[in-house]
Amino acid sequence: MIVLLAVNCFLGMDYLRQRQKNEALTSEIAGVTQTLASTPGPLPDLEQKLAEAEASLAEAQDALPRDINSTRVINAILKLAEACEVKAIPLSTRPWSADNIGKGYYIFRINMAISGGFAQVNSFVSKLKNGEYESLVVESLSVSRVSASSGDTVNVAASLGLAVYTRFTSAI
Repeated sequence: MIVLLAVNCFLGMDYLRQRQKNEALTSEIAGVTQTLASTPGPLPDLEQKLAEAEASLAEAQDALPRDINSTRVINAILKLAEACEVKAIPLSTRPWSADNIGKGYYIFRINMAISGGFAQVNSFVSKLKNGEYESLVVESLSVSRVSASSGDTVNVAASLGLAVYTRFTSAI
């Protein structure tokens, strides 16, 4: 009888421990279920937004051209200078190099001295920014008056810092 009472007591204690664990787990399950219920489901137009984002990324990547040759860039700038009736002298260039804009993107920098009439220099700079190379950026421009010529023409000298961005190819 004592053995039976001891076994019954042992089983009763074990039952109480299991019941407490069960209550704790039930409470935890209820909390997780409530959290899941309050979590918003997938947005209905998520696939469309992803497609739009991918298209936007492809468009941005295509904005920077490939296969730009530094000699062709300089020649195009000098031709434009001649067409705008300004004198342009490339003072220095730096080789194509990565410029902290991301993997696979490179930059070519050119420093130039420009001289001519103010209107011609202004036209030259405007045409550079909106010209053949869409990825050409005027990084710096410093203009100083040299002299006043005949009539209303004001001669100026300008120092111009240009940068041309491109995606890396082995042709550079």
